Amino acid sequence: MHSPTQLQEIIENAIPKIVYPAHPADLYEPIRYIMSLGGKRIRPVMVLMATELFTDEINKALDVALAIETFHNFTLVHDDIMDNAPLRRGKQTVHEKWGSNNAILSGDVMMVESNKHLSKVDVSVLKPVLDTFNATAQGVCEGQQLDMEFETRDNVAIAEYLEMIRLKTAVLLGGAMKLGAIVGGADDKNAELLYQFGENLGVAFQLQDDILDVYGDPEKFGKQVGGDIISNKKTFLHLTAKELLNPEELSILLENRENAEMKVKAVTQLYNNYQVKELANLEMEKYLAKAYQALDGITVSENRKVYFRQLVKQIMEREN
Repeated sequence: MHSPTQLQEIIENAIPKIVYPAHPADLYEPIRYIMSLGGKRIRPVMVLMATELFTDEINKALDVALAIETFHNFTLVHDDIMDNAPLRRGKQTVHEKWGSNNAILSGDVMMVESNKHLSKVDVSVLKPVLDTFNATAQGVCEGQQLDMEFETRDNVAIAEYLEMIRLKTAVLLGGAMKLGAIVGGADDKNAELLYQFGENLGVAFQLQDDILDVYGDPEKFGKQVGGDIISNKKTFLHLTAKELLNPEELSILLENRENAEMKVKAVTQLYNNYQVKELANLEMEKYLAKAYQALDGITVSENRKVYFRQLVKQIMEREN
C-alpha cells in the first residue's frame, strides 16, 4: 500500500510527462503552466487510493487520476476568469498572463485532454468510467452556476447552500473515489460507498472552510480571515445567522461598511452571540460521520483503509 504522500509523488512525476502539441503555443502553454503550479493533488491521489483498495496495480488508474487533475485545473482556469482573480497558488492566473479569450480556449481543451486520458482505460470499464466522469463534471458546473446565482439572490435557504457545495466541491471528491474503485475492480456496492465517502467528506471540508474563514489563523489557513463576511458571501454561517438575528442585528450582517475590519468584528460578535460557529461545527461533524460510516461499510480489510483515515485527518485537521 502506498501512503498519500507517495501517491502524490507519483502524480507529480507523471504530470510533466504529459505530451501536449507544440502549436498553437498560446493554446497549450497555458495548460502546461496551470498543471505545473502544484497543489496538494488530493483528487488524483484519491483516485489511486480507491484503486489500491482493490488491486495492487495502481498504474492502471494513473490516466484516470490525470484526467481528474486536468479537469480540476480546467475548472480553476474558468473560475479565475469569472472571479477576475489575479493570483492562483501565488502565481499569475492564466487569464492574467494570456488574456481571457486564450484562457477560455485553453480551459476548453483541458476538458478534451481529460477525455483523452480517460479513453486509455481498459475497454471493460470504459463505459462506467465515462458515465461517472460525465456525471461528476456536469455536477461541478451546476454547482458553479448555483454559486453565481446565489450572489444576486436574497432568499437562499441553508438546504440550497448545502446542495450547492455538494455539487461544486463534493461531487468531484466522490467522483474521484468512484472512478478509482471502478478501475480497481470494485463491485457496484463498494464503488457507491466510496462515492458517498468522498462526497460527504467534501461537504464537511467546505463547511470547515466556512468556519475557518471567520475563525482561522490567517497565516496557517492561507486566506484572509473574514473575507466571506466582507463580501456578504452566503456561507453556512451567514445563512444560519440570518435565520436567528432580529431586524436590527440583521442590518449589521448585511450592511456594507467602508471599514472592513469593523464589519468583521461586528459580525463575528453576532456569530458568537448566537453560537453560529457551534452550529456549523455540528453540521460539519454530521457529514464527517456519514463519510466514516460509508468507509466502514466497504468490504475490504481494515488495514487497507488505514491511509483513508489518515487522509481525512490531513484534509480536516487544518489549523484554526
